[in-house]
Amino acid sequence: MQWKDATDKSADAIAKEMQTSLDGLTVDEVMRRREEYGANQIEEHSVRWWHTLLRQFQSSFIYLLLVAAGLSFLLGERTEAEMMLLFLLINTLFGFFQEHHSIKTLDLLKKYLVSRSRVMRGNEEVSIESRDIVPGDVLMLAAGDKIAADVYFIESHDVMVDEEILTGESVAVEKIGGALKERTEQMYQAKNIGFAGTVLMRGRGVGVVIATGGDTAMGEVAHLTETTNRESTFEKGILRFSRFIMRLVIVTLTLIFLVNLLIKGEGANPMELLIFSLVLVISVIPEALPFVITVSLSRGSLRLAKKKVVVKRLSAIEDLGSVEVLCSDKTGTLTENKLTMEKVYADSKKQCLYAAVLASDYAGLEKGEDVDPFDEALWNAIDAKEREALLACTKISEAPFDPVRRRNSAVIWDQEERWLIVRGAPEAIIEISTHLSFEQKAKYLRWMAMQGEDGRRVLAVSHKPLPGKAQFSLERDESDLEFLGLISFVDPIKETAQEAINEARRLGIEVKIITGDSKEVSGSVATRIGLIASPHEVILGEELEALAHTKKLEMVRKYSVFARVSPQQKYMIIELLQETKEVGFLGEGINDAPALKLANVALVVQSASDIARSAADVVLLDTSLKVIIDGIREGRSIFANIIKYIKTTLTSNFGNFYSVAIASLLIPFVPMLPLQILLIDILSDFPMIALATDAVDTEELQKPKGYNVRDVVLSATILGVVSSMFDFILFATFYQKGEGVLQTNWFMLSLFTELVLIFSLRSRRPFWKAKRPSTILVMLSLAMLTIGVTVPFTQFGQRVFHFAQPTHSSVVWILSLVGVYFFATEVVKRLYCRITEG
Repeated sequence: MQWKDATDKSADAIAKEMQTSLDGLTVDEVMRRREEYGANQIEEHSVRWWHTLLRQFQSSFIYLLLVAAGLSFLLGERTEAEMMLLFLLINTLFGFFQEHHSIKTLDLLKKYLVSRSRVMRGNEEVSIESRDIVPGDVLMLAAGDKIAADVYFIESHDVMVDEEILTGESVAVEKIGGALKERTEQMYQAKNIGFAGTVLMRGRGVGVVIATGGDTAMGEVAHLTETTNRESTFEKGILRFSRFIMRLVIVTLTLIFLVNLLIKGEGANPMELLIFSLVLVISVIPEALPFVITVSLSRGSLRLAKKKVVVKRLSAIEDLGSVEVLCSDKTGTLTENKLTMEKVYADSKKQCLYAAVLASDYAGLEKGEDVDPFDEALWNAIDAKEREALLACTKISEAPFDPVRRRNSAVIWDQEERWLIVRGAPEAIIEISTHLSFEQKAKYLRWMAMQGEDGRRVLAVSHKPLPGKAQFSLERDESDLEFLGLISFVDPIKETAQEAINEARRLGIEVKIITGDSKEVSGSVATRIGLIASPHEVILGEELEALAHTKKLEMVRKYSVFARVSPQQKYMIIELLQETKEVGFLGEGINDAPALKLANVALVVQSASDIARSAADVVLLDTSLKVIIDGIREGRSIFANIIKYIKTTLTSNFGNFYSVAIASLLIPFVPMLPLQILLIDILSDFPMIALATDAVDTEELQKPKGYNVRDVVLSATILGVVSSMFDFILFATFYQKGEGVLQTNWFMLSLFTELVLIFSLRSRRPFWKAKRPSTILVMLSLAMLTIGVTVPFTQFGQRVFHFAQPTHSSVVWILSLVGVYFFATEVVKRLYCRITEG
């Protein structure tokens, strides 16, 4: 039975439908139901290590490298093939080890199913393993117990349950026995249902099991988490680039073959065409891209760690920079997640506060035990002298909080006389207090309403002396009380919250609160931090869910605060936002797991539940929104530097690609050998890696960035044509001097132009107005330039890479050509930026 279907049914109806009684099930019936429903555990779906390993090969770049390596082996070029396979091995092993340590979500969910439970079996109370519970079992529950299955309370004695892991509600909720007045589908309204994985904070109860394992509310969360697959923004962007390059290679190779056959006819040499094909493939593949990205992201993760942001999935660093909407629960991120006493509204504030503490579990507080948050807030509000006086009093008897009475009572001996202290909901306390005029009652109720609008919770206190030694009686003594006053409580706003919201706006980030808390509390918090103008600008989860799809899309864009939201509704909100935006989600409870797994970037605080931490990409060691904003800024910086690499390497590779493709139609030999192209890639990738340390222009951080394939490809194509023009100037100069001379000189020109291109494309500003490049970038570029000039002159370079010794005049001429090329790229870059920026 689903818990939603049980809420409005009577205890007798539940017992009849579940075919059980207070005596419990018989052994035979338990065996039959165990066979029918299975064990009370969440089904496990394990991922084998070889699945993770095979997944690393699902990339167009990998396919291209394998094709190129295969061609090299066929043509006897073992060195080229081995170097390409080395790149492939590094990338594959890194991806494998990264994923192998990823999340085991369902394993951790099972931790919340307690190991043993007390049930009635054959009219006897027995302790069994929780996995052996079946629907229809009668659970005996007491304070401190974790509920092992979804139960319908048939008896409830002062039961308060902590449901934060499922609903996000930070305060324990009361539970009652028997039917509700009407059916509900909202967890926070299900006052007669105990959910699997939640904890009894107080009281005792008896419940009939209505669902086990995967059929529980937690099972629904597990299923939603299990069936959610997320592809990061980073992965989608890289996939678009790799697909584009794959299509480019296939189309160009096809055209080259056809054009060569048309022009040369029977004179076309298949082996020659294969060599050209190999050179084309190698020239266009940014084979070091995975390695460069790994280094950039690893360095970024260390920088973020210093800012108390721990990254579990490296690509999530870059994804942080793409976040357009940041969704968060208010508790623990915007607020301190700890109730404090805010105001006392009474004729004698000191007397009112002291009486409220006397009726609390102050003995447990003194021992350091976990107690009701209200009791803890009251204890913290009095000084040491008052605590000492309070501990001298004796609690003779008490009546715990009753959801029907809406109050608790305590009889205290203060060494002189007995006092009855009653505290609870203001309406209930005012009703049993005398000597209050109509105006006074209205005044107190108005103050209570005002506090409620500000998101504060209110407790009323009254008392009276108890003469004689007669035993305390609720019916006789809880009347004719003297009203002492009202006390309000608040979860304080963090000092950094408003500053973080303002900074988010400056960075173009929308912040949205998605919480299981009440409309009043969440609206008050959002107003105080400046997120919304009025506390009424809040929409309930059930209100949103009832709308048509197009209206839902409109509402998630319009509203910034969503209250009383269930796990399924959180998932729905994230899913709706993702239709138009890149979404980051910050959560901490089991109820957040599906939304965390769906979001583009999943963030949790350090104190989050195991399941939430396991589903996260990023763990915050400081539970502050400001830390997230700092992480987003760092992510954008890393993104900007990775884009610098992609633009630079694609521009250079496209230029080489065009040059080789056209040269295949005009000259009888390849203008550069495959091994020489790989050497260029290796030498140029050292300063490319150093781009991770480069400074980023301020305007690059002002708004979320995405992988704009059109912009990158268009700019790389235009600048690639510029590069090819200079290549053909070199071809025309050295073509008649022989194959080796042309290949050597083009090697030097290609390497030098790629190095200077880094300093042009590292900023959209003119070269002289850009931020100063990092020292390591400059040093590595000069080192690679020196190697590029030196290697062709060495016997090693001439023997291994087949260089022809260049002349000093040719080197000077090439360096002059590089200077003109740099000036040309700056001019074209500025024209392109002016046109595209409008």
